[in-house]
Amino acid sequence: MMGQYTTTAVSYVQGTILSSNNYSFHGFSTKPQVLIQYNKSILYHGKFAKFKRNGGLSSSWSWLGSLELSSNGVNSFRKAKVLDKEEGFPPIQTLQRFPTGELSAKVVMVRFDSSILLHQKLDQSVSIISNALLTIRYIYEAGAKVVLTSSWNVKCNSKVLSEEAVAEFLSSVLQLRVVPGKCISAHQQPAAEQFDEGDIILFENLSKYKQEIANDSEFARRLASGVDIFVNDSFSTAQKILASTVGVTQFCYACLAGFYFEECLDNMKKITECDKTPCVAVIGGGNLKDKAAALRVLASKCDGLVFVGMMALQIMHVLGMPVPLYLVEHQAVKEAQEIVRYAERKSIPILLPSDFLCKHRHLQMQVETFSAQNILDGWEPVDLGSNSFNEITTFLSRCKKIIWIGPVKVRQSHENNDGDSKLALILDKVSQDGCHVTIVGHMACDAVLQISRSAPVHTMIEHASVVWEYLKGRNLPGLLAVDRAYPSEIEWNMIYPDPSQSLAVDIGSGNGLFLMGMATMQNDLNFLGLEINEKLVTRCLESADQSGLKNLHFIGTNATSSFRTIVSSYPGRLVLVSIQCPNPDFNEPAHRWRMVKRSLVEAIVDELAPGGKVFLQSDVEQVAMRMRKQFLDDGKRKLVIVYDDKNKIAGLRGWLQENPFGVRSDWERHVLARGAPMYRLMLQKIAADTTVVN
Repeated sequence: MMGQYTTTAVSYVQGTILSSNNYSFHGFSTKPQVLIQYNKSILYHGKFAKFKRNGGLSSSWSWLGSLELSSNGVNSFRKAKVLDKEEGFPPIQTLQRFPTGELSAKVVMVRFDSSILLHQKLDQSVSIISNALLTIRYIYEAGAKVVLTSSWNVKCNSKVLSEEAVAEFLSSVLQLRVVPGKCISAHQQPAAEQFDEGDIILFENLSKYKQEIANDSEFARRLASGVDIFVNDSFSTAQKILASTVGVTQFCYACLAGFYFEECLDNMKKITECDKTPCVAVIGGGNLKDKAAALRVLASKCDGLVFVGMMALQIMHVLGMPVPLYLVEHQAVKEAQEIVRYAERKSIPILLPSDFLCKHRHLQMQVETFSAQNILDGWEPVDLGSNSFNEITTFLSRCKKIIWIGPVKVRQSHENNDGDSKLALILDKVSQDGCHVTIVGHMACDAVLQISRSAPVHTMIEHASVVWEYLKGRNLPGLLAVDRAYPSEIEWNMIYPDPSQSLAVDIGSGNGLFLMGMATMQNDLNFLGLEINEKLVTRCLESADQSGLKNLHFIGTNATSSFRTIVSSYPGRLVLVSIQCPNPDFNEPAHRWRMVKRSLVEAIVDELAPGGKVFLQSDVEQVAMRMRKQFLDDGKRKLVIVYDDKNKIAGLRGWLQENPFGVRSDWERHVLARGAPMYRLMLQKIAADTTVVN
């Protein structure tokens, strides 16, 4: 098999060619180098690609012939998705911000991360382990009934495969009685009824069930039977769609991120926050084609790239260096070329190995170190050589931020992890000189924890697969399934002239006509509209500004999950909450987020001042009946129906014949204009020391 690449002045930063130690990290310029020009005719002899060389000198890159990149390839780098806080991490509800009192007496399901809590080398002094344990203990000590669920296999811990063994293991590390329970069978007891024998219930190993991976709705419903609140603390599965992380959220009234999940998200933010320069990424592992989009993001964020492991071989191959063909990802040639091209365009240096530790393919006990350019037939690279580590040390010596993702060794089957340990030592040294180090991946984290004195100050993320998916710009279903939260603190004194005035909130404010009328009539109240449709919010804000209404504001948000975080920070009293004509498709799971949920009802009751009122109305009687039932059932026995003489006489069961405010929403006007009825209800919060039975 024969192929030809023709190029002039191919420049690459590799091994001894990057011989200068006089780095200037302003653009990573180096002193002038002698660059070898190749006219390559690639001949595939045996297992290697060998080259005929015609020497020459040049000082610039120029790609011709088969190696030339298309404009589409270059544009793909220009359009590389640069993730930021808002785009990559939607604001979510977390256990940390959830009121502790709301956990008491609730059944809380925790989807824990088996790769962390069941690790054979469990070290409770490590932060990531401590937060995983803290999630469970915190919920238990808040008075909740805790059920644990996860999936595990021999990779987690070969000694804890059965539910009984896992329960015993968790009991020892949590210092609580964890007992195995049932959750999947068609006739199982609700979760709340399984706490007779222990403090915490552990459900079956979910790896036994194919419905878990399929996110089967019925399976998820049985799993969440009797559960009030779901806490996702399994960051390693964030990129997957599972019944235990996504499906169950349809059946729990509040869905939160645990302490460990939240910590991992915070750490992942730091990967693309390259606020310290020079910033260099050390990239290992394999499967370059699948990770190409992620590599583009790293290249766009970093000032230099160091390739190790299988990744290095792919870059070396497209640069015309001899690489064992069976180690080349031939489907990734185009992507590897794009990476090199982009680095050249942006003057980003790429450091490649100058030598490899190799073993004989037939005499497994024989190990030798060869130059990257001169690996003999019959030998295969398994790890980096000593010269490569020396050059990495020099290259990283003046960095202010380093990201290490992916194994150093070339062959994953190779028994030694010396390369990971040596790189960990290098990073330990630079971190002591003030460099911020982020470690991604299970093997990398293990290597750092074993030898590094600076491990506590490193940012460590065990789950490389999640990070790769995030860097590719893909959604993380496990993250998106958690309830949304409002993303920032609100400066109320910048919104209202007098934020001490009492507040009225309209949930699902639509086009804002109802609040516009209310704000015009009552200057002594501040009015706030919460609407999920951002376009409507923009129009409402413009209308309020044009009308000169200073006591009216609108916020674009999903109030079902963010009501508490928004209203709890308001300085004045909440005296009125209105919900008018919500979407009636509450029997469809896909629309369930649009409807009034228990978490919203409880938040309203908690934030509403004594004597404050809740106004509900709908033109669909079934919707109105459901809202009425939800507020009475989930209102903590603090809400009573407000009757008037008219509805008592008419026997309307609490429905109000007239709109009590004299201001109608646009939809209410439409319904009444066609002669249809509106079902209205007013509820009032009683004094704090009083409870009633409706």
